[in-house]
Amino acid sequence: MDAKRAQEISRSQVMANVTCNGRQVYIEHVDQQNSTATIHPLDEPNNKQNVDVSSLIEQ
Repeated sequence: MDAKRAQEISRSQVMANVTCNGRQVYIEHVDQQNSTATIHPLDEPNNKQNVDVSSLIEQ
């Protein structure tokens, strides 16, 4: 995924089906300049991680 699409998903009112390393995640914030995103697994909202947007896959 690219940073622009990740930003669109993070701002959308509709929940998108996005995975990272095979786990469904929620995109909290996107840093387009660095192409990174702050995410958390859907079942672990307190487990925030910063990842490269290229590791995010929209299903």
